[in-house]
Order: sequence, then C-alpha cells, then structure tokens
Amino acid sequence: MAVPARKTSKTKKRMRRGHIKLNVPGLTPCPNCGELRKSHMVCPSCGYYDGKQVVNTNN
Repeated sequence: MAVPARKTSKTKKRMRRGHIKLNVPGLTPCPNCGELRKSHMVCPSCGYYDGKQVVNTNN
C-alpha cells in the first residue's frame, strides 16, 4: 500500500485546497421591481420574468 514518505505540511495542504470553497450565486436586480434575483429565474418578489408576469404573487 502506498504511503507518503513525508508528512504533508499545512502550507501544501492549504495550497491544494485553496480552490475548494463556496461560490456566491450571480444576483442581478429585477428590471421590474429592482429586487435582487438569480439570473434566468423568475423574480420571487414580483413574479416577472423576461418582462412578463409568470407567477401571481399576493404582496
């Protein structure tokens, strides 16, 4: 069974794991109400998508 010859240092371990992190979702303002929403998704506050009302929201 393969065993490392030397202990992996904290620096090497952290350099290897540097790209493993959470990404922030791309949020854009809704052109209808200005609320932040995910791109290519229906606005949760007003229910508009691509200039048309898709979902009825009772606010």
